[in-house]
Amino acid sequence: MKIYENNIFDAIVVGTGISGGWAAKELCEKGFKTLVLERGPMVKHIEDYPTMNDDPWTYKFKGQITREQAKRQEKQSRTGYATNEASKHWFVDDLKHPYNETKRFDWIRGYHVGGRSIMWGRHSYRLSDLDFEANKKEGIGVDWPVRYKDIAPWYDYVESFIGVSGENLGLSQLPDGQYLPAMELNCMEDHLKKSMFENFGRVLTTGRVANLTGSKTFEGRSPCQYRNRCIRGCAYGAYFSSNSSTLPAAERTGNMTLRPNSIVHEVVYDHESGKATGVKVIDAESKEEIEYKAEVIFLCASAIASTAILMQSRSDRFPDGMGNDSGELGCNIMDHHFKAGASGKHEGFKDKYYKGRKPNGIYVPRFRNLNDSDKMPFLRGYGYQGAAVRGDWTKSVAEIGFGEELKEALLQPGDWTMGLTGFGETLPYHENKMTLNYEKPDDWGLPTINFDAEFKENELEMRKDMVEQAVLMLEKAGFNDIVPVDRLGAPGLGIHEMGTARMGRDPKTSVLNGNNQIHAVPNVYVTDGSFMTSSACQNPSLTYMAMTARAVDHASKNFNSSNT
Repeated sequence: MKIYENNIFDAIVVGTGISGGWAAKELCEKGFKTLVLERGPMVKHIEDYPTMNDDPWTYKFKGQITREQAKRQEKQSRTGYATNEASKHWFVDDLKHPYNETKRFDWIRGYHVGGRSIMWGRHSYRLSDLDFEANKKEGIGVDWPVRYKDIAPWYDYVESFIGVSGENLGLSQLPDGQYLPAMELNCMEDHLKKSMFENFGRVLTTGRVANLTGSKTFEGRSPCQYRNRCIRGCAYGAYFSSNSSTLPAAERTGNMTLRPNSIVHEVVYDHESGKATGVKVIDAESKEEIEYKAEVIFLCASAIASTAILMQSRSDRFPDGMGNDSGELGCNIMDHHFKAGASGKHEGFKDKYYKGRKPNGIYVPRFRNLNDSDKMPFLRGYGYQGAAVRGDWTKSVAEIGFGEELKEALLQPGDWTMGLTGFGETLPYHENKMTLNYEKPDDWGLPTINFDAEFKENELEMRKDMVEQAVLMLEKAGFNDIVPVDRLGAPGLGIHEMGTARMGRDPKTSVLNGNNQIHAVPNVYVTDGSFMTSSACQNPSLTYMAMTARAVDHASKNFNSSNT
């Protein structure tokens, strides 16, 4: 184990994704000499986006990966994202990075600088007090140690930096924010919006997404070009990612040291001080073991990976993993259940089309269980995402017209279709857990993770309503050939894993306090999805970013940097 004088920093950040990039930016801007560790290889903005400008005809087999490739990404391919030649390289090799499943779990990962901030869907919604207060009111899990007023200024701060396009709605269950001009709905989406409000009093809006619109300037980034190739990496920096935004901001301070190919497997604990002193790292390429030291540590490796590091950080004080006095470390796994809703066709608006490839769709905010008089046979609620599109020209090929008839057919797009996909809240169940399997180590000698989690009765009951209401809303809007959809899948498929090191007020029932610190180790902060006490039904990444910025502000007031 190597420890050199230059292995000592003010702060260490583990992970470079949504949370890690923010931790790096904030710590560096506050004067902390910060080491940022990423287990995967370097990805430089623009330089390392190999497929960003490829056209569909660039690839054989319409971009589908080969069977041999699919064997190496069987679990990653469950989403459909890794089955495409244009994006498969962002997803891990399942054979090289295995895990175990007592019950099926779709652990979707991107091991590289930027993490899943390169591939994320960019939907950015605030949680409200309806979400922060639900556990306490219903006697589920534990109470959040924060409320909306505590996080609201940090939502403002994050939105203003990353750039979120959208519109304010005045809804208590989906708080308004600092938005760039909204991406327009197309005519069919607007039609459904009007129908939903007239028939149900429900709201449909454009998705609130971290894609730049309008004239406001963002350093090193340009407005969205409507190419809808976001998952490939964007040369314009038009959508928010660590690579285009937070890591360059950290780099500009001169305070960041970024080390890729660095697998953190332990946080080192000092019994005398009651604090962590640093982290142990395995070089992913050479397998050399190195120890780095710092005054403050931020774990941002993802909900599963950060918790795995804490589980491996065993000592006399923490025989079951650092911070695990409550026995809750690794428990309460949550992910949004989705792929429940409906799609339908519409005969109208055949004289209308749309321009560009909008990398966004619609959002229908939660409308269930909003108050005591609105009680459903399930707890919590769900929102919908979706889009309206016109079909392509392939039908004309099958019909095989000739001459003028063929030319005319090729000029006409297909019918309008509309899809509504529900994203539902999953309750925190203690028995939904991850554990470590030391009998099946990975290539670096570290234990592999085992998942034992499932959706339960409340989620299944909610899905019935998700399907029923989608069908009903499409019917009222004049859609036909409506197809109900309910493909449950397994936890992980929503790629919003949360809750394995939850926040709480009581160290006996939670791992972290209201500042994202480990209760018993105050200089270790965990600010990825691990800290979530409940899942709400909104996409969670904006909350991770806001809580990370807030936690760094707390750390800067309680721990010293070499520049202060």
